[in-house]
Amino acid sequence: MSWLSILSGLLLLLCILKPGIRSLADRLDGRVLELDDSNFHSAISSFDYILVDFYAPWCGHCQRLSPQLDEAAPVLAGLKDPIAVAKLNADKFTTVARKYEIDGYPTLKLFKHGVPGDYHGPRKAHKLVSHLKKIVAPDVSILGSDSAISDFVEAAGTYFPIYIGFGLDEMVISHLAIKYKRKAWFSVAKDFSGDAMVLYDFDKVPALVVFHPNYNQQSVFYGPFEDEFLGDFIKQNLIPLAVPMNHETLKLLSDDDRKIVLTIMEDENEEKSQKLIKLLKAAASANRDLVFGYVGVKQWDEFANTFGANENTNFPKLIIWNGDEQYFTVIGYESLDEEEDQSSQISRFLEGYREGRMEKKMIKGPSFMDYMNVIGIAAVFIIVFLVAILMLIRRLSTHDDNKPHKDIYADDDDDEGEEERSAESPESDYEVRKKED
Repeated sequence: MSWLSILSGLLLLLCILKPGIRSLADRLDGRVLELDDSNFHSAISSFDYILVDFYAPWCGHCQRLSPQLDEAAPVLAGLKDPIAVAKLNADKFTTVARKYEIDGYPTLKLFKHGVPGDYHGPRKAHKLVSHLKKIVAPDVSILGSDSAISDFVEAAGTYFPIYIGFGLDEMVISHLAIKYKRKAWFSVAKDFSGDAMVLYDFDKVPALVVFHPNYNQQSVFYGPFEDEFLGDFIKQNLIPLAVPMNHETLKLLSDDDRKIVLTIMEDENEEKSQKLIKLLKAAASANRDLVFGYVGVKQWDEFANTFGANENTNFPKLIIWNGDEQYFTVIGYESLDEEEDQSSQISRFLEGYREGRMEKKMIKGPSFMDYMNVIGIAAVFIIVFLVAILMLIRRLSTHDDNKPHKDIYADDDDDEGEEERSAESPESDYEVRKKED
């Protein structure tokens, strides 16, 4: 008997013994896989990356998540590192659910080479794709040509800032790339042309370039590349120079301990407002110890009103805010005069702030954390009360084999109820950890 015959026989035997592996692997066609007790483990071992939705048919939020997964699945299947998407009825197939400690619906877990991790990122289809692409990507991508740089930037998309180290050793930024993996793309270019230097606007190496595709903003860092200075540059450039205030950017700012210079204007889209935003960017570039944000009353009146902005306010209004219930106005520069040089007024406002010529005021409504979580004070007490009741029920039923059925998917009209963890965690979207009550 030839070695070829023996090998063919072994392969045939493998297919007979594990038919689920071959059939499931062949189905990475962009559809969401239906798993059960019989094929779950073969599916996990068949794919390098597979996102599993543990759901219950009666769960309303699970029903809302399902079409998002249907939309994301073909995109994820077509990635350079494909990600399969599957779902399992955890209310029916309880053996698997108990093994992975599923006690709420929907629960998303990403299996990387068979190892499970909780997924806490956004669940809207396009944002889910963006986050999962980052999770499975290398911490630092190595780029060897201009075309590789171009391909990397295109694949990264526009949702996250992109850092490219030109002539920089990957070990210099690797630990920071791990630390901020949830928030940015990181790469180093080993070989590049003069055209790339012109395109990315740097004139010597080593250089670390960061740009925000969504905001058309770019900065260059030439060192020193010690941890303190490099870390400050990376952290400060995770957000654009001038930040439009919305629920998404408030989440980003929750990890930033700098004070916010907030400009409140009538309409962000007006031509005069766009000119002012350019001045704010220039001021932000020269004052990196501060965050410069802006909000239009027309865009988010509820947020603007918490700082006393109303029909009687002289716009644009400038304040200093550190995210809690207090904010400060600079005496003599509560608002900008549109008839005078606004750049000079911003400079004098900053001088007044640094000299302490300020007046303390209280916001009229939710604090930074309330806005970040998009819930009111009353809702907090209600949630705390409900959690206490659930914990009591759980304790009383510890001898019951049936797990508690909770619907844990927060309202997702704009991904505002998603769980977010601090960027200080090196793998904040993907972490193998014990599930907590």
